[in-house]
Amino acid sequence: MIYFACAACEQPLTGDLRESQMFPASDNLSDHRIAAPRVARGTYAINYDATRFILHPDDVPGTTRHADSKRCNGCCGLDGQDGPNLVCLGCGVDVATKESDCWTDNLVAVIAAAVLTNSRSSS
Repeated sequence: MIYFACAACEQPLTGDLRESQMFPASDNLSDHRIAAPRVARGTYAINYDATRFILHPDDVPGTTRHADSKRCNGCCGLDGQDGPNLVCLGCGVDVATKESDCWTDNLVAVIAAAVLTNSRSSS
């Protein structure tokens, strides 16, 4: 199991997670419903170019919304189209982009360069 922490201040951003694969993208992104999350709770996936870790929207308790409201656009949730919209609770550094609007995927894309991956031994 691993967890992600802020690279700037080492504040834990997640609980324990295990690697998995992403679920296929929803075909219904235009029907004004929030899509199912792209990964299961308690898991993460690595995106195609390894610059982002894809997490379940409920798996980032060490983050909060960005103070710049221009980054938090969306009608039913966050559309994620205006730059990172989640920051570290400890130091306020940009760490991720949440997409949760009715026309977007439902995920949190953590910036790989903004986090440390730490492992915990299972006892």
